[in-house]
Amino acid sequence: MGEIKRCISVSDTNPAIIKDKALCTECGHCLAVCAEEIYVAGHKIPGREKEKVCIHCGQCSAACPEQAIQVRKELAGVREAVRNKDKIVVFSTSPSVRVGIGDEFLSKAGVYSEGKMVSALRKLGGDYVLDVTFAADLTIMEEGSELIQRVVSGGVLPQFTSCCPAWVKYVETYHSDKIPHLSSAKSPIGMQGAVIKTYFAAKHQLNPKDIVSVAVTPCTAKKFEIRRPELCDAGKMLHVPEMRDNDYVITTKELVQWMKEEGIDFDTLEEQEFDSILGKGSGAGVIFGNTGGVMEAVLRMAYECLTGESPKEALLHFEPVRGLTGIREAAVKIGDLDVRTAVVYGTGNAERLLTSDDLSKYHFVEVMTCPGGCISGAGQPQRNEIPPTNSIRLSRIASMYAEDARMELRNSIDNPEIGQIYKEFLKEPLSEMSEKLLHTEYYKR
Repeated sequence: MGEIKRCISVSDTNPAIIKDKALCTECGHCLAVCAEEIYVAGHKIPGREKEKVCIHCGQCSAACPEQAIQVRKELAGVREAVRNKDKIVVFSTSPSVRVGIGDEFLSKAGVYSEGKMVSALRKLGGDYVLDVTFAADLTIMEEGSELIQRVVSGGVLPQFTSCCPAWVKYVETYHSDKIPHLSSAKSPIGMQGAVIKTYFAAKHQLNPKDIVSVAVTPCTAKKFEIRRPELCDAGKMLHVPEMRDNDYVITTKELVQWMKEEGIDFDTLEEQEFDSILGKGSGAGVIFGNTGGVMEAVLRMAYECLTGESPKEALLHFEPVRGLTGIREAAVKIGDLDVRTAVVYGTGNAERLLTSDDLSKYHFVEVMTCPGGCISGAGQPQRNEIPPTNSIRLSRIASMYAEDARMELRNSIDNPEIGQIYKEFLKEPLSEMSEKLLHTEYYKR
């Protein structure tokens, strides 16, 4: 009888995670997460039954008590870029980083620490520090417009969100027949990198070839995403085919490590603001990091587009899509249309939805791979909790919603910097320029 495998193996070429076999005790935690929550270990691909395709979510690393599986670090390349006087280093921060970074330094989990995060990145040598909530708003404009177009013109429904690269690879690998359901809109980080090396570079009179675009994110799968060969649209447009839209991804964990190595004292950091142009996001962009956040943001935008009115209060705090239930459903009346939605976290839960008989009843489905959304990305600090507890997740989620409620701008469509980029560069959602720079294609793996 063959040996029973109790842990997952990690390829040496995996861009997201690495494994030190010497530290592995074969406790089985990683395999359990991958098999049950992520539903990759044990998932059979017809004709390739023995092959297991990693989707790079890194949740195995978050569950590993021995830290045998860890995030693959890219700090060395970023440090080299900062030291190179000929390079312009642009940091772009995902929404969830600001509610995760403080967990390593403060006694309370989930403290909203945007200003200190920006200050730390400037101290580390960033020439510009930008906010991916801007690109989250841009994603809403494109993905929301795509949804409206599909509903009105009879396109493929339901539309699946495409912000989570682990989920996208899951569909490409295990359910390739569902690829037409994926929104063609790039993730916020994908859009951010593309516009940094085109629109942003032109506005600041920078040579795109000198820009090093660094995404700071809780997500290990982004390390895979930025290396997708099709995500080099700025280079194609500028006739520099070797130039990627984004050059590096570092996680919140890597940022914390770097701060500690440089002796940056979190407590004494001053509060600073993001740089202008691609530096302003709405509350809708902020809540992208929470499960249900993309859905809520799209519904706010779609409501205003279809009715010409600002979203009602119920849509600014849309309780049915919030929380830590694995699959949540909601119906929203927008004008004469009843929009039927589902919000899912965990590809194990997504698998149950994909193989059910009820998929056709939805217009829009949001899927995030990590528990609670990006706030629980494997690149987030863990406060010595392995795996992170729901209390930590709920603290981060609450901080994001509190910031959204505090903000004057709650809807992506009302962001003046979004209006500016469409007026000056993109023209309108789903325009020829938008399709060229902000949308992509997926393929069967």
